[in-house]
Amino acid sequence: MRLVAWVAGAIVLIDQVLKYWVVHVLELDRVRAIDLLPPWLNLRMAWNEGVNFGLLSSEKDFMRWVLIAVAVVICLWVWFWLKRSAQGRIAKIAGGLLIGGAIGNVIDRIYFGAVADFLNMSLPGWQNPYSFNVADIAIFAGAIGLILMPAKDKAEKPGDKTRDEPRNSR
Repeated sequence: MRLVAWVAGAIVLIDQVLKYWVVHVLELDRVRAIDLLPPWLNLRMAWNEGVNFGLLSSEKDFMRWVLIAVAVVICLWVWFWLKRSAQGRIAKIAGGLLIGGAIGNVIDRIYFGAVADFLNMSLPGWQNPYSFNVADIAIFAGAIGLILMPAKDKAEKPGDKTRDEPRNSR
């Protein structure tokens, strides 16, 4: 479980340092937009009160605390599932990504009242209206990693017979 904690901690640290830099140093919350490599990579400030793409957003403070509680429950469930099921390295990294990203966004909801989204990627001739952050990337990558992780091999006990073994015909 140490690997899960290290990955989660690294994601929280990277996410929060970048958000601090973007909001407080670059003052993106005031400037609103900075073009880095247009149209491919830009900084566009968005305060997300909901989940992905603003779903479940509400100006009611109650919904903020509901989303915080849901994120904490998911983090705890993933943590205990990984601990009890003795998953492999890929699952632990994926779980750490998911937990770290969720914690990063929970910190935003507590501190700012909404999640600070600032990364925007578009294409020539198409302006993406949505922004995201490092925590969102980690949550997405962690969820995909947990869904697509290889199945854990079951340890066979000596003397166990499998279906593929020929039976003694005596």
